[in-house]
Amino acid sequence: MADLATMDPAFYMGVTGQVARIGTNGATIDEDNSNFLLSVVRAVQPRDELETLLAVQMGAIHAATMNMARRLNHVETIPQQDAAERALNKLARTYAMQMEALKRYRTGGQQKVIVEHVTVNQGGQAIVGSVEQGR
Repeated sequence: MADLATMDPAFYMGVTGQVARIGTNGATIDEDNSNFLLSVVRAVQPRDELETLLAVQMGAIHAATMNMARRLNHVETIPQQDAAERALNKLARTYAMQMEALKRYRTGGQQKVIVEHVTVNQGGQAIVGSVEQGR
């Protein structure tokens, strides 16, 4: 339960059930796929249940992206190639958007701006920006 950032047994059972269903191969639960998806969640180190849900989605989208990449490598016709390429592109963009959503959620959507005051007297010179001295 700690890996899924929850103390709620109902949430835990719901998420693990969803993970098991996502990790199925046909009608059979594929333990390796389910464990991979849980390892993605652990890697994200969710801080609450909402981050856990997003991490599960990210793992599922990643798995679908890799599946579509494999399909793209084995197409036989141009229409198959076009369909696989479109799906792969959408999945990859979705994953990137999920990463950005996680980042925004964790930072509270706030940006940090640093304002520094510089005074240059008449006849003086100033450099604005970061300065490094050579050796």
